[in-house]
Amino acid sequence: MKTIDPGIFKAYDVRGIYPEQMDPDVAYRVGRAFARVLADEYSARPEELQIGLGRDMRLSAPAMAARYADGIRDAGASVLDIGMVGTEMLYFAVGSRSLDGGLMCTASHNPKAYTGAKLVKRGAIALSGDAGIAEVGRLATQSDPGEPAPRRGELLREDIGEEFRKAALSFIDPSRVRAMRVVLDGGNGMAGPMVGPLLDELAIEQVPTFWEPNGEFPDHEPNPLLPENRRFVVEKVLSEGAELGIAWDGDADRCFFIDDTGQFVDGDFLTALLAESILHKQRGATILYDVRASRAVRDTVERAGGTALVNRVGHAFFKTRMRAEGAAFGGEVSGHYYFRDFYCADSGTIPALLILELLSLEGKRLSELLAPYRERYFISGEINSEVADQEGKMREIAERYSDGEISHLDGVSVDYDDWHFNVRPSNTEPLLRLNLESLVSREHMEQKRDEVLELIRS
Repeated sequence: MKTIDPGIFKAYDVRGIYPEQMDPDVAYRVGRAFARVLADEYSARPEELQIGLGRDMRLSAPAMAARYADGIRDAGASVLDIGMVGTEMLYFAVGSRSLDGGLMCTASHNPKAYTGAKLVKRGAIALSGDAGIAEVGRLATQSDPGEPAPRRGELLREDIGEEFRKAALSFIDPSRVRAMRVVLDGGNGMAGPMVGPLLDELAIEQVPTFWEPNGEFPDHEPNPLLPENRRFVVEKVLSEGAELGIAWDGDADRCFFIDDTGQFVDGDFLTALLAESILHKQRGATILYDVRASRAVRDTVERAGGTALVNRVGHAFFKTRMRAEGAAFGGEVSGHYYFRDFYCADSGTIPALLILELLSLEGKRLSELLAPYRERYFISGEINSEVADQEGKMREIAERYSDGEISHLDGVSVDYDDWHFNVRPSNTEPLLRLNLESLVSREHMEQKRDEVLELIRS
């Protein structure tokens, strides 16, 4: 039996190159292990469980998904297969059907060669490295998964597309969305079939590009966070005279925005706009934001009468805290946006709808809505540095800036009245990640950025 590379079990998912690191045999063993981990989580027998299964458009996905299903069923659990979908549709299935867990066969934004799985338990709460994934890895890498359960789990199939779209559309008033030209970049991922039918119901003029799912990714990799992958949508917004560009990653659970001037919209500022939209509808709501974010988020939430709470980076931490606090919305700088009324799951559909509605209600272009943020908050973006002793370096940073307000919620955060920063370690590499902001000027931000980087890299 094939030896499984333990390195495929990451902080937030299972991911590797197909077929060298992950093939259908590995999928089978991961499926078996996942069902056992869920059974242990709930002190239940696997045959009492029903687990959702979805897959993306990658070329390896049909074979991998079939073997994930075999593994789950041979453990005794039943499978509800919802077919080729965006990841948030799998989350929706788990939440709306009260399933015991879900497995999405996807490598998200990674290049063509990759495959993987996102794993969630009840409530669409993600398993993570220290909360379930490590145990799945331990069981899967055992040399022999043992005999199948005496009674194999059932396999059911269901199309949840219409129900999902109805739920997503309930976040806005479609009749309020005005006519505007919008460039859509699906990255040959799942956005076209998932979001497309919803956009067809709105008054917008669509300019769809790379809208058909294609696991060959003939146009560009499905990761809009990389500038080279969003170059096309930026140029298309300008050449079309569009008011907005929206680009999705491969499994379409994240969307990214280009304003009418062709400028990329930072996740901090998008979180602030989405928070404002939510607070118009839910007065006094609690909003979560991550430790890397601009103060624009907190300032916007408090000005709109909401409660802003800072949180650790990572979807497992956001989904758990949102439930604990009853938060209506949570946003991460990386483009993950979570909604209480969507089972606290992240969505690449709902933010697109909310921004289209917000532009319509405000009667402004996106660059106009962003101007107050860009004129006051000067952010560095995330900067990575290779550091062997991450913990030691973070202690050194805390000592050097001990006259500031220090927090260790996630890495080390240092706050002053007119600038602040966060340094946190990578989960998978010997890197420290710096995010810094000045409320003085771009020049002040650059000066402080270089000062902190010099300390990190010394």
